[in-house]
Parts: sequence; C-alpha cells; structure tokens
Amino acid sequence: MGLSLSESAARHVAKYIAKRGKGVGVRLAVRTSGCSGMAYKLEFVDEASTDDLAFESFGVKIFTDAKSLPYLDGTELDFVKEGLNEGFKFNNPNVKDECGCGESFNT
Repeated sequence: MGLSLSESAARHVAKYIAKRGKGVGVRLAVRTSGCSGMAYKLEFVDEASTDDLAFESFGVKIFTDAKSLPYLDGTELDFVKEGLNEGFKFNNPNVKDECGCGESFNT
C-alpha cells in the first residue's frame, strides 16, 4: 500500500518546496509521544537517505522509514482548509483510537 498525498497536499508541498528553493519531498514518520502513544512527525526533506522508503503522488515524493511504515501503511496525507484554519490531515486506516486533543493515536 504505502503512503500517498492527496492532490491538494501535493500542490501545497510542491509550492512550499519551490518557495524554499530546495527540497525533494516530505518525510512522514511516527514517534512515541502523547497520551495515546504515537504522534506524527512531518518535515521537509532536502536530501533522501539510503534508508528511506519513497512513494510518489502527483509528482511529489513522500518518504518514511521502515520502523514507521507499519503504523502508517495506507495513510493519505491531505491538506484541508476548514473555516479560517488550514493544515495537513492524516487519513490513517491503522488508527484505532486518538487522544482528545488530536495530537496522538494508537493502532
């Protein structure tokens, strides 16, 4: 399955990389944190690592590591605007429960 970006997220990432003037995509990983156990970590990637697993959606690459993939497999990263707020939304089919603040999850 892997990871994917929605068209909206891919446009947003591509625009931000162009504005930065460097970068090859985004990295999505998980780390132990929060009241539910796992939290997402999202960052721009300037250079891919040899350990990275890479996927591509709408011409934009999304990277992860082998330890994070079991928690993220099948996840779509979306970019949404809700009222005055906008940001990334993680559509992760592996999530069984999320904390009340939305910062962490468990599988």
